[in-house]
Amino acid sequence: MSHELKIERIIDAPAAIVWQAWTEHYAEWFVPRPWTVELLENDLRTGGRSAMVMRGPNGEEMPSEGVYLEVVPQQRIVSTDAFQAGWVPAGPFMVRIDEFTDEGGKTRYTAVARHWTPEARDQHAAMGFEAGWNAATDQLEEVVARMVTTTNSASSPQPCAGVQCSANAQA
Repeated sequence: MSHELKIERIIDAPAAIVWQAWTEHYAEWFVPRPWTVELLENDLRTGGRSAMVMRGPNGEEMPSEGVYLEVVPQQRIVSTDAFQAGWVPAGPFMVRIDEFTDEGGKTRYTAVARHWTPEARDQHAAMGFEAGWNAATDQLEEVVARMVTTTNSASSPQPCAGVQCSANAQA
């Protein structure tokens, strides 16, 4: 579609983990470093509100507010900035579509920015869409990798330590 910008990536983890990283660790990956994001509200359900402030290293602030149009756990999130809380119209910029497709233990992550006009798409591209969204996705992959490592460590047999091990050895 001529109004779209898109990135796609295969992430080396199941969709459930990528979904969890996307939804529960949003502030760790959503904006490219050195920017940060403060999540003010994230009601992750169809019709729910999202509100955040993105902050730059030189004191820049970019508030962003929108609503979730569709939420299918571990599969798809569709959101827009065309509305604010209570379905109040706002100056529309885009509809964002994030998809998580399980591919044999890996996840095809697709993020699409669908704009109202080609001009809005071009404006977003000129703002650094490709570099910015790819950097954010790199950061999402870092969060996922950390979660996978933590999960694998927690499920690995642990060496015996302390009083409990001594008691088990004597039994």
